[in-house]
Amino acid sequence: MSQHYVGTELSLFAQAYNWKSYVASLLRPWLGRRVLDVGAGIGGNIPTMFTDPVKEWVALEPDADLARQITGASRVIAGTLETLDSSERFDTILYLDVVEHIANDAAELARATRYLAPGGRLIVLAPAHQFLFSPFDSAIGHHRRYSPSSLRRIGPTNGRLDQLLFLDSVGLLASLANKLVLRSAAPSLKQIRFWDGTLVPFSRFLDRFTGYRVGKSALAVWTLA
Repeated sequence: MSQHYVGTELSLFAQAYNWKSYVASLLRPWLGRRVLDVGAGIGGNIPTMFTDPVKEWVALEPDADLARQITGASRVIAGTLETLDSSERFDTILYLDVVEHIANDAAELARATRYLAPGGRLIVLAPAHQFLFSPFDSAIGHHRRYSPSSLRRIGPTNGRLDQLLFLDSVGLLASLANKLVLRSAAPSLKQIRFWDGTLVPFSRFLDRFTGYRVGKSALAVWTLA
């Protein structure tokens, strides 16, 4: 059954080329040959991540209208995990800016591991720090933001946490300003371009020096035991 996504920001963030390139550079070493992109939206992650060694990219999107906009994937499936054939197995399953939209996030990730091959990887990118929760989060259907402990808590019990990073240290300050001053429920294209063109390159440099301990986004990688 198709679900309708309440947010309107996907086309804006599809233009965040520096951010997507940054995230892709950190994820590529963890990607296997067969990738399942859960909550793929309009396919914004495909151009930067569907590269070698990936041989098959399956985009799974519950909103049929969004799924129809996806290009570049090996397969596009309009649905949820329950839509997949029970025999499907993937080397990597991605939840990129997705779990914060799911009421029972831990149960969702536990279900996802059923579709991982032995030694497969589950990767989550999610907004960090509940104190940054803003009208924008509410407007696009976020249930929460994540701390290190809450991310560890939702991880699969049969998985090993191999990496937990916080990204976009400079963007954290911009998010805090929006929370305390602007209180905007939606970013403008001008704001997205400023963040992506100016703040993200600076964060990409600075994050290394903070040891990836500071940022407005959290990136976690689990390997199936």
